[in-house]
Amino acid sequence: MPFLPRWLGVAATAVGLLATAGCTTTSLLLGAAGVATDTSITWEIVKHVHGTMTDGDDKPCVLLDSVERALTPRCGEFVRGSLRQRDIAISPFGACALATAASDTRLWPALPELLARGARPETCAQPAIVALAQANDCPDLARSTPQVRAALDDLARHDPRAVHHDAVRWLSCPASRAAGFDALLTDWLASGALNPDGLAFSPLAALHPSAFGTALPAAFEAHGQTAAVAFGGYVGQRPPAFEAALRGSDWVALEWWLARVPQLANRVPGPQLDWLPLARVIVPGFLAHPESRADMVGFLLARGADPRTRLPSDTSQSVIALARALRSPLVPLLVAALEAAPAMAEAPVKTVATNDRAIRLIGP
Repeated sequence: MPFLPRWLGVAATAVGLLATAGCTTTSLLLGAAGVATDTSITWEIVKHVHGTMTDGDDKPCVLLDSVERALTPRCGEFVRGSLRQRDIAISPFGACALATAASDTRLWPALPELLARGARPETCAQPAIVALAQANDCPDLARSTPQVRAALDDLARHDPRAVHHDAVRWLSCPASRAAGFDALLTDWLASGALNPDGLAFSPLAALHPSAFGTALPAAFEAHGQTAAVAFGGYVGQRPPAFEAALRGSDWVALEWWLARVPQLANRVPGPQLDWLPLARVIVPGFLAHPESRADMVGFLLARGADPRTRLPSDTSQSVIALARALRSPLVPLLVAALEAAPAMAEAPVKTVATNDRAIRLIGP
């Protein structure tokens, strides 16, 4: 009887292994292929047989292309020199490889080689820097290599779409400033990329609350940004700077905003509905540091917050009524404020035009 072709023999071996009472493993299949043949046709047969046997399981790392393997954390640390340029062009992961790698700090080591071998940020619908900023709060850049930091810098500088609310938040956070990445913001200012006209967000409202103790806000103001127009709708996932400062009890940032827009202590313009800082603070779970609730209420009351202000979402209820309904321990503090200032009245509403739309501010 003539010998079976080598590829058919390997396929038969694989099928035989499949019948061994559940003992077949990936290593057995790969070993069979390695001993029997080194042709690509046979390798494709083995991969097909293995895929049939392990339908629904994670694909073994050895069967992934070089881009998939680099972007799969379970496959271990990235090995320099392992990426194939052809895979970047044809891999299912290739189209958004940079965004995928940037969004996961475990995958950052692959970024320099992805760029060196032809991956381009414009091939992905979501900019890589925005993907990073939305997936990570403030990752520690000091733990990354100089090559990784250079790759991130390159992605921010050479993709115009990186100029984004969430990217500004990331670039101005403490870890990014410690690594010098806030220099990108001043470079964007100098180049005109953060000019007020044409942006879908306010750069001031995008700053990290901790940045209001630095020179960045003054630099933004010097280039035409103003606190008064930093409210309303925007494109981004991170909350506006004033809201983030309130949630994080960042006193320096709150003082910065209230020095420029004092009315914010009582009412904040929203894209659809205004909101009341005092009402949010008394709701359990809003503040990141619950132990600061009483201090925050006192802070807002001292700066003009009125417990009798009606909730924009339910004008039949005031802030103090909400506090009573919640059985808040802060009710006595609110009552004491009313007794100390019985003539306090809710400030009138006025409309201010900004960025081709009208938003509401509170005050005379």
